[in-house]
Amino acid sequence: MSHKAGFVNIIGNPNVGKSTLMNVLVGEKLSIITSKAQTTRHRILGIVNTEEYQIIFSDTPGIIKPAYELQSSMMDFVKTAFEDADVLLYMIESGEKELKDPAFFEKIKNTKTPVIVLINKIDKSSQEFVVEQIETWQERLPNAFVYPISALNNFNVEKVLNQIVELLPVSEPYYPKDQLTDKPERFFVNETIREKILINFKKEIPYAVEIETEEFIEEEDIIRIRSIIMVERETQKGIIIGHKGAGLKKVGTEARKDLEKFFDKKIFLELYVKVNKDWRSNDRQLKRFGYKE
Repeated sequence: MSHKAGFVNIIGNPNVGKSTLMNVLVGEKLSIITSKAQTTRHRILGIVNTEEYQIIFSDTPGIIKPAYELQSSMMDFVKTAFEDADVLLYMIESGEKELKDPAFFEKIKNTKTPVIVLINKIDKSSQEFVVEQIETWQERLPNAFVYPISALNNFNVEKVLNQIVELLPVSEPYYPKDQLTDKPERFFVNETIREKILINFKKEIPYAVEIETEEFIEEEDIIRIRSIIMVERETQKGIIIGHKGAGLKKVGTEARKDLEKFFDKKIFLELYVKVNKDWRSNDRQLKRFGYKE
């Protein structure tokens, strides 16, 4: 039997469950998952290997109309997802009408790439409504395969996986078979810390934050990590540190617990907060954090 391999890119509005789905498919927590919109900023690759195939899943930022330079860079990641996909997974929430940016929907309609429409969170809808939804999307995208799913409850995910394998081209693997992702360890440290900030702080704070891991030293029985939390203003720095350092301590403790699970090792984590003025609108800073080529 010929080996199959290909890139399967997940696109959709913010907060429809793209990261949850990828983590279910890959079986590892690679994408950060919170109930806040716009949590995924980069394209994150998760790799599924069997003897017969290799699927390279790519979780992309939710589609929005960009308001500042960082968001424009995030939408560039989505554009490239169209260019290199062997299969496109277009994910919507049950009851959703359209993408936040209609130009992207036109792209989906006119693409030559096979499209699978996933109607997620169907556990929250009645059966009649789900049937209606399937018919609506089949009309809108006549060439697409349409599946109702619940990523959170792992409902119908196996069927989707089988459909993907069927659509994959015959190819040698692109990555070593024991590889789970294309991202370095520090990337997951940064994302874990950022997730805890998204969960623990409100309003603008989480979106003004970037993490940089300056030190990642792996010893036999412990990993020593030193990370900097960048914010745009002094006031934000004060909020994150919190009264007597309580805010920073909480983020550090929660991140450390998750990282110990992820790396299966004891973690020593040091966190600092620095002001990096207006980094989200600064080209040089966006390049430094990997948002621009």
